[in-house]
Amino acid sequence: MKLIHQESPNCGERRDCAQPDLVVLHYTAMTSAEAACRTLCNPETEVSAHYLIAEDGRVFQLVEEEKRAWHAGAGSWRGVNDVNSHSIGIEMANTGFTPFAAPLMTALEDLLAGILARWNIPAERVIGHSDMAPGRKIDPGVRFDWLRLARQGLAIWPRIGDAPPDTEEFHACLRRFGYPSDVSEELLLEAFRRRFSPAGAGPISAREMGMAQSLRDGNWLKF
Repeated sequence: MKLIHQESPNCGERRDCAQPDLVVLHYTAMTSAEAACRTLCNPETEVSAHYLIAEDGRVFQLVEEEKRAWHAGAGSWRGVNDVNSHSIGIEMANTGFTPFAAPLMTALEDLLAGILARWNIPAERVIGHSDMAPGRKIDPGVRFDWLRLARQGLAIWPRIGDAPPDTEEFHACLRRFGYPSDVSEELLLEAFRRRFSPAGAGPISAREMGMAQSLRDGNWLKF
C-alpha cells in the first residue's frame, strides 16, 4: 500500500512510555477527505489522527505510529483513560449517513492488517470511537461494516444465541468486555447497539443478552 505523507503538527510523545495496543476507528463527518486533511493538519484545531483514508482508497499518514496523535479525547477502554497514548487512530472519509465506499474498506483492511502485525495488537482491541466514549461520540456509526472486518480477522463479532435478559448482568458483561464504567446504563446500551445491534430498540432482547455474554467471555465467531 502506498502512503501519502502529510504531516500534522497535532501530536506529541506517548505518555509513560506507552506503546500502541489499541486501534480506534473514526469517521470524518466532513464532505471530503481533503477537507478533513486540512482540519487534521491545522494547528488551531488541535486534532489529528495517524491515518486518514479517502473514499477512493488513498491513505494519508498524518502522524507517525510511534507518536501520540490527538484523536480520541475523553473516554476510556478497559480502564485506560489516556486512550491517545495507547492507540493508533484511523479517520475514514464518510459523513456518517452513507455506506463506507468499497475502495475505502479495502484500504482499511490492508492498513489494519499491517498495524496489528507490527504492534501485535489482537483483533478485539480494534474499537470504534463510540465504544470508548459512549454518549459523546457516535462514530464510525451504524453504517460501518464491523462484520466485514471480523471476517478478515481484523475485529471481532459475538456469537449469536439467546439468553434470558438480565439488565444488571448485561451491563456487567459490557463493562467486562471493555466499555467505560463511568457512563450510564442507557448510554452503554446505545453504544452496544450502535456497533453490534443497530436495529435494536426498547428493552434488552434475548439475542442482545446472548451477544453481551459472548463479548464478556471472549466467545467470538471464528471465520
